[in-house]
Amino acid sequence: MKKKVLNIIVIVSFICASCTDESVESYAPTPSALDTPKLFDDNIIAPVIPNDNAQTLEGIALGKKLFFDPMLSGNNTQACADCHAPQNAFSDAARFSDGIDGSLGKRNSMPLFNLAWNYDEKFFWDGNTFSLEHQAFVPVTDPLEMKSSWSDVTQKLQNHQEYPSLFEQAFGTSEIDSTLVTKAIAQFERTLISANSKFDKFLLGETELTPEETNGFNVFMDEARGDCFHCHGSDKNPLWTDNAFHNNGLDETFTDLGLGAVTGDPADNGKFRTPSLRNLAFTAPYMHDGRFSTLEDVINHYSEGLKSSPTIDPLMKKVAQGGVGLTEKDKADLKAFLLTLTDYDFINNPDFNQN
Repeated sequence: MKKKVLNIIVIVSFICASCTDESVESYAPTPSALDTPKLFDDNIIAPVIPNDNAQTLEGIALGKKLFFDPMLSGNNTQACADCHAPQNAFSDAARFSDGIDGSLGKRNSMPLFNLAWNYDEKFFWDGNTFSLEHQAFVPVTDPLEMKSSWSDVTQKLQNHQEYPSLFEQAFGTSEIDSTLVTKAIAQFERTLISANSKFDKFLLGETELTPEETNGFNVFMDEARGDCFHCHGSDKNPLWTDNAFHNNGLDETFTDLGLGAVTGDPADNGKFRTPSLRNLAFTAPYMHDGRFSTLEDVINHYSEGLKSSPTIDPLMKKVAQGGVGLTEKDKADLKAFLLTLTDYDFINNPDFNQN
């Protein structure tokens, strides 16, 4: 009896060993490198892509589907794209976005583009979230936004007829969780690259600026006039933002502490992240609270509307005079230059719009 058992064990062991020698092919998603623009390659470092969330065709396609799907909200009525619409350069034309039950937020929705080049990876107006993946995680449970729970969202996706197989293709598993959902959305968001404005073409030698646009750029760069480049960059920074946090003289006192509420440091009160100047033609209203409806309002603020406070940025050097004091011509020309940063191809790109 013992001998028979031993023989059976030997035979089973041989069969199993023989199986392990066979090469078993496993599925892997298709790598998809970001299409980095030439101006970015020439002037700034590589995009930030986490080692555990490489870009793939399947992950990007899944992320796009999720971005436009209202299933992520508590009552299945609101998608990410409702507050970040492609036609508005993935921002919201309303001053404050509506949540699923009509609740209004307290800030204007930031546009979404060139996010892979936010090097300190602090997102939202006050920098309260680290990483693009976490940025995609927050709105689902926010009571003023999608007002859901991740357990409900993942259950709905798990029961969906398509999503389990799409997650299998993108991540090698049909078991859906919040980590994979936000990884997919982040992959899609990293593809939202804007770099084909008139000024981009000018820098590449493909077009010329008008005299008004040229003077507007000079105003922008002139410390004695616009003095805008310290926070928003220059022709050497195609992001047109430093992605840092500044108090730009909007208020004397603060109902919204901004960065200060995140760090707990009173020296950070009233500081908000510098938005990119790209696509301003699509992203009104302006500032963290959407208080300015037009570019003229914004320019007038810096020209004669600065308000002093204990934390105002030292770059607001002419706050005692109310601002930089631009002439009407310089104001008009500065606006003309700012509009050369408009990228019409970006908002019309079919890869970024719902199919």
